[in-house]
Amino acid sequence: MAERAIYLSLKHQSIAGNRAMNAAHGYVQRRKATAWAPPEKPPGPADLAAAREILAPATLYRFVQGVDAGPEVMKPEQRSGLNDPMAATFFNKGLFPLTLGDVMAGLDDAGAVPGVKSYLVGETGQIPPDEAPQLERDFRFAIVRGGDSKADLMISTSAADASEAAFLQIASWDDSAGVFNYYMRLDATWVWSGNSYTALAPESRGQACFDSHANGSVVMKELTAPWMHWQSQNSTILLASDSPVRSSPYYQSPPLTGAEDLETTVRAAVDRWTVARLRSATASETIEHPDWLLRQLCTSTTVNLATSPVEFKTLSADAAFSPPLGLWFNSEALLNTLAIPADISLPAMNGGDYLHGVSKYEFALEAEGFTRKGDSFFAFAVPVPAFEDLNVIDHLVASGTISAKFAACVLMVDFCNPLFSARRTALMRYCPTGSTAPDVLTSTIADAIVTAAGHLTKTSPEFEFAAYWMLTDEAWPKEFAQKIEHYMTSVNRRIATPAGVDDYIRLSESRRREFKAMKINEFTLTLPVTNIPANAPLLDTRPDGTVGPRTPDLK
Repeated sequence: MAERAIYLSLKHQSIAGNRAMNAAHGYVQRRKATAWAPPEKPPGPADLAAAREILAPATLYRFVQGVDAGPEVMKPEQRSGLNDPMAATFFNKGLFPLTLGDVMAGLDDAGAVPGVKSYLVGETGQIPPDEAPQLERDFRFAIVRGGDSKADLMISTSAADASEAAFLQIASWDDSAGVFNYYMRLDATWVWSGNSYTALAPESRGQACFDSHANGSVVMKELTAPWMHWQSQNSTILLASDSPVRSSPYYQSPPLTGAEDLETTVRAAVDRWTVARLRSATASETIEHPDWLLRQLCTSTTVNLATSPVEFKTLSADAAFSPPLGLWFNSEALLNTLAIPADISLPAMNGGDYLHGVSKYEFALEAEGFTRKGDSFFAFAVPVPAFEDLNVIDHLVASGTISAKFAACVLMVDFCNPLFSARRTALMRYCPTGSTAPDVLTSTIADAIVTAAGHLTKTSPEFEFAAYWMLTDEAWPKEFAQKIEHYMTSVNRRIATPAGVDDYIRLSESRRREFKAMKINEFTLTLPVTNIPANAPLLDTRPDGTVGPRTPDLK
């Protein structure tokens, strides 16, 4: 469930009921999430209560927000179209488990999806319990069933409570349909929220759980080492001696597995959906909705969070450390997928200059009644390009659906801003929305952009793309490598100065503010706050390594 993926979105859970239950244990859900409410209405406890009153127990409902006016009992012919493990083991047999224990026992009894691994995550996991006993802690289990790193069923639930009141959400793979089905248990009943294609369709895109599962796949925001907030080989989550998490069988036996293992599983789950999706999209002589695929090349449909490998508390003034490479450019796509032969050095930042910036901008982790000065547990957390976008780009190129040159020309437009680029997003207007033959998709888009560039200024993204597109097949890899090398040389030169470090600290905070505006930002302690105003101008990096206010130059 990108960047990285088994971490199921908690956005569409029944928050009000869970908070009331967990408050008794001091484990209140602290996520910034939307309640499960009827469409077109603001979320709130009243809406949640009204929705719950109409739900009969031991029933499977369908509620696709943006499509359905409200929850509807799934008809037998609709249920028969669900062939994932949850439907096959329970719903299609009239069984409705109410707790995680019921789900696991039922699957075991049926011999369904053997192989179980459990993982633990929590944004308060590196705050010692005795340092902040008043802090509301929200630990979650991610539980995966399936063998050989194959995630057939992925569960997200409270680690502090195993009762019927705890939130319980499941992504279940339907191999015959090639999709994940998304379910949530609400009180004594279950709701089907949609499948992977629901995330892509305009009417339901960004609705309910698909505000986080933006492209239909499972989600793990902190996908790469050091897996900030996850129990892993890099860090152990700190639990109070009387924490209810300790008594959970999924904490004790089998023992927790580290997030380094989950990363592999999530990448495989994302890839599984991408392969099925592209197989379906290219099964005929035309591609339906090519724009649904190309937006993962031209835009930032979602993000992952990455950090340096250094714990903030261990950072010394006389040591240097490197921010994530994804801060500077889309290295995964350009260097790995497209094999651009750039020879670069990873920029390293002076610890003293960084600590000065952390103090100057008053970095702190803050929640209700709690403040800890400083950065996140691992230093320099920033959003980076999402694995689920990278995975689609990889398969589009490998399958020949788009050419490597076309992908590179798009990604090199405003390349020093790998996320939230208005310039690259502007190229989406040239992508066909109707059926298009795969063998002309690249040329159709490229020709349209080049034609438009002839009527626009040299500062437009169309003109930039057109200049790249005119390069020969032999020249473009070398040309792009030189551009990346020149840019990274400039970054390395600038990061060696206090002024440069200050620039890049402000740049990282600008990117974090854009992440915080996304619905995937669910938890108040995910990232630090600063004294930089929320409405401060957003910043971009320039090809010479300098940082300045965003000026899209779209014309």
